[in-house]
Amino acid sequence: MSDELVLTDYDGPIATITLNNPAKRNTLSVEMMAAVIDAFETVAKSDALGVILAANGPVFSAGHNFGDMLDATAEETTAIFALCTRMMDTIQAIPQPVIAKVASLATAAGCQLVATCDLAIASDAASFAIPGGKGGLFCHTPLVAVARNVGRKRALELALTGDPVDAATAADWGLINRAVPPEELDAAVDDLIRRATRGASASKALGKAAFYAQVGLDQRDAYAYTVEVMGTAAAGPDAQEGISAFLDKRKPTFH
Repeated sequence: MSDELVLTDYDGPIATITLNNPAKRNTLSVEMMAAVIDAFETVAKSDALGVILAANGPVFSAGHNFGDMLDATAEETTAIFALCTRMMDTIQAIPQPVIAKVASLATAAGCQLVATCDLAIASDAASFAIPGGKGGLFCHTPLVAVARNVGRKRALELALTGDPVDAATAADWGLINRAVPPEELDAAVDDLIRRATRGASASKALGKAAFYAQVGLDQRDAYAYTVEVMGTAAAGPDAQEGISAFLDKRKPTFH
C-alpha cells in the first residue's frame, strides 16, 4: 500500500479520494487534513463529474489526532479546528457531488466528515459516533455538521451520550442515505454517484452551491435567493437546451 496519506484515482468521470493511514485509524492529523484539502481542490479543477470519499483499513476515520493537541496552546488547537473546518467547507464548495463510502467506524471528526459529504452510503457493519461527551473534550465542531443532518434531539443524543449508532439507525436518522450489506457497498455507491452526476454538470454545480447557500436561511430569504438563482439559470444555455429537448421529444446535448 502507498505511503501517501491520501490517494486519488479516476474511473472515467468519477474520482475516488481515499484516506490511507489505516495504521493510525485514518485520524485527521494536520498532515492528513492538508492532504485531503489538496486532493479535493485538485479534483475540483479536473474533468471529474463526481467524487467518492473512501478509506482504507478497519476504521473510516477515528477523528482528530490527539497527538497534535497534547500540550498545545489554545491558539494552536484553534488553528487545528479551523483547518478541519476548511476541509469540510472545501468538500461542500467543490462543484462535483461528493459521496462518502463508509465501510466501518466513523467517529468524532470522522463522523463529521461523513455528515459533511453531499451523500453517504455505509455498509451495515459500519457505525457512527461523536464520543466527546464520554470524555473531556465535547464534540463541538462535529456537532455542527451532524445536527444539520439529523436534527437537534438526535444530534444531542449522539453528542451527550457519546454512544455509537449502527448504520441502519444512521440511515433512519438521515446521517447517511442508506445502509447496505458489505458485499453490496461498492455497487450501491457506484450506482448513486452515477445517478447523481447525470445531466448538465454546470447546472449540477450551481445546484449544489445554491443548496448550501440557502439551506441555513429562513424560508422567506431562501425563496428570495433561489428565485434569483433559478431565474437566471432558466435563461442559460443548459436550461434552454433541456427545455428545447423536452418540447422536441429528443435527448438533450449539454456542453
